[in-house]
Amino acid sequence: MLSEALEIFLEEHPRDAQKILEKAVISARARKAARAARDTILRKGALEGLTLPGKLADCASKNKERTELYIVEGDSAGGSAKQGRNREFQAILPLRGKILNVERARLDKMLTNNEIKSLVIALGTGIGDDFELEKLRYGRIIIMTDADVDGAHISTLLLTLFYRYFPEIIQHGHLFIAQPPLYKVQVGKEVRYAFSDEERDKAVAEMIKPGKDAKKPAKIKVVIDEATGEEVVETEGGKKANIQRYKGLGEMNPDQLWETTMDPASRTMKRVTIEDATRADEVFDTLMGSDVAPRKRFISTHAKSVKNLDI
Repeated sequence: MLSEALEIFLEEHPRDAQKILEKAVISARARKAARAARDTILRKGALEGLTLPGKLADCASKNKERTELYIVEGDSAGGSAKQGRNREFQAILPLRGKILNVERARLDKMLTNNEIKSLVIALGTGIGDDFELEKLRYGRIIIMTDADVDGAHISTLLLTLFYRYFPEIIQHGHLFIAQPPLYKVQVGKEVRYAFSDEERDKAVAEMIKPGKDAKKPAKIKVVIDEATGEEVVETEGGKKANIQRYKGLGEMNPDQLWETTMDPASRTMKRVTIEDATRADEVFDTLMGSDVAPRKRFISTHAKSVKNLDI
């Protein structure tokens, strides 16, 4: 029934038929170009003995049950991560700037992007028709970006890449997002790290305690230290807490980055999962696709509920 009706429609509407054919030809050419670009990159890797990217600081262990690849935002954070990591099982791949939005790019263009190409080679799985999960070089792939809007955007671009081209990595539980602290709270020599405003306030309340003779908790006020520009929480008795807001991973010393974000014994990470594939597909298409109208509607709908806004 469909064949007969479609044949009649195309005969009666030759212009529509021509447009359909042109679109099919363009799509076929795009697939052919993408396949050629992918094969060229993979052949080049094979000829070079699968040479890993020069900026990749690889780990010593080959045991995929232990190994981790940290995809880090920027050379500055990459330097701290390389110094603070455990070289036995943690590898670091720094990315410069924001990677290409793969939702709006064909595979052939995507594979000419140096940052994406480095990541594909580091993963070891191949891509597209040549993808093999068994060749994944690391048991955990960890996205580690700054705790700000730019960092969130980079995470979203990377999640788009993995969702569209490496969904099996997500489905088998290999993809994670690191959770670096937002604040460092220090009272005297005591130091705590906070991952939210609520944790910061709780830490301050616990670390600044009223004197033994006080009948009620001391009043707290927040001032700005003129020398450092940092927030300082003071009490009536003069005791104060220094609060450092981390604007980026590069601001953290290697030992701080290890202790808070990379040490398996104390870090916090989120595992990326796909609970509703249809809904996930819609969200990626809306937020990252080339059609602007759905994105405008999404922003208009949710604008008043934004919690983290950088101005």
